[in-house]
Amino acid sequence: MENKVKVVIGDRLGKGQNVAKGVEAAGGIAIVIPGVGADMKLGDVMHKENADFGISFCGSGGAGAVTANTKYKYPMEFGLRSVDAGVTAINAGKKVIGFGFMDIEELGRRLTEAYIKKNKG
Repeated sequence: MENKVKVVIGDRLGKGQNVAKGVEAAGGIAIVIPGVGADMKLGDVMHKENADFGISFCGSGGAGAVTANTKYKYPMEFGLRSVDAGVTAINAGKKVIGFGFMDIEELGRRLTEAYIKKNKG
């Protein structure tokens, strides 16, 4: 269980369940922060859970990522609007990635696969 990639998902609107399905489909462990404003708790939950990386969703595509970076100094990329941009951020070593609203399974799956390939493969 500890060898699995652990991904925390924080969505401003309390969503993220589809991204979590993708993380799990790729063999990772998904932790979805419940409730509205969950993106602002991303860094705290990542720190507590010792997560491999975190995904933040909000309208601007970055508030939760910026907050996690400011508090915990996690390398971040934010304002992203595509799955490919997220994969590029993972490959560049980012630990916190901020998107506009994109609760899609492909996002969770591809980011987790990219993380595994880069760090575990």
